[in-house]
Parts: sequence; C-alpha cells; structure tokens
Amino acid sequence: MDEAMPTKRPEDQAADQLSIADLHKRGVPDFELFYRKNHANVCRALALTLNDVDLAQDAAAEAMTRAYQRWNTVGKYQNPAGWVYQVGLNWARSRLRKLLRRPSTPPRAGEDIALEVVNRLDIALDQLSVSHRAVVVLRYYLDWSERQIAETLKIAPGTVKSRLSRALDRLADLVEENHGTQ
Repeated sequence: MDEAMPTKRPEDQAADQLSIADLHKRGVPDFELFYRKNHANVCRALALTLNDVDLAQDAAAEAMTRAYQRWNTVGKYQNPAGWVYQVGLNWARSRLRKLLRRPSTPPRAGEDIALEVVNRLDIALDQLSVSHRAVVVLRYYLDWSERQIAETLKIAPGTVKSRLSRALDRLADLVEENHGTQ
C-alpha cells in the first residue's frame, strides 16, 4: 500500500462497504447518504460541462448547500442529483456572466502563464456550447437516460436527442480539425 495515500478511519471503511439502505438503518441521515453517493459525480459532471474544476467545485458546493436547506422537498424528487446538477450549472452560469461583465486586466509583463496540454477530445468538448456540452456529459459521463436529462435540463426529450446528435457531429468535426493542427 502506498504510504502517501491517507488511510481511512475504520468506521469510514466499514461505511464504504455498506449499502445506502444499510447506512440508513444505522441512522445516517438521508441527506448525508445522498451527499456521499452523489457529490463526486455531480462535481465531475459540472467540471466537464463547465471545463473549470474550481468553478465546478464551487457550484457543486453551492448546489449541495441549497439541496440541504430544502432537503424535505428535494429529497422527494425523482432525481435529486439532477436537481443539484441543474442548480449548480445555473449558479455557475450566473457567476460567469458576472465575471464577464467586469473589465479584464491583461497579465503584467513577465508574469508566468501556465499552458496546459489537453487531449483533442477535451479541446473539442471545450468548443461546444454549454447546452451541448451538458447533454454530452450527462449522457456519456453520468450515463443518464434521455428522459432524466430532459427532466434535469427542463427541455423536451426530442431536444435532448437533437442536441446530442448535433454535439456528437460537431465533436467529430472538431477532433478531426484539431488533429490536423497538431
């Protein structure tokens, strides 16, 4: 075992082995169960959709906080994780709009600017609109059905199919274009 990896407390290791129903029987509150099961996936989905890990973490935290505050209602939804994803996405979009309204300051001379190397699919995914990126991430990353995506994004199932089709076509074109420029 790698010594750099933190070890879990015995009670956390035991909890990892238990099902949600078992944890519930042991008195773990519903929201805590929901959080344990869904937080990481919602955060990853937001990071892929927004292409910004820090913003996604903030958005997931904000959305989980709102879910906690309204858990008596949200916990009864058919897909509470979808509600959290949508709230996080809306919060992030609002934050981005506010940031875009501010005048940007150019970097000072001599400032180090880190360049990231990303694969062609990441580059292509980043070039999609947020609405197209969202359906791709929810369908292929979280493996949600078209119905779940439609309910979460509050769009018709046909719109989900259309966006997925257009997004996949565009991704194929962008991957090919980016391959030619590298």
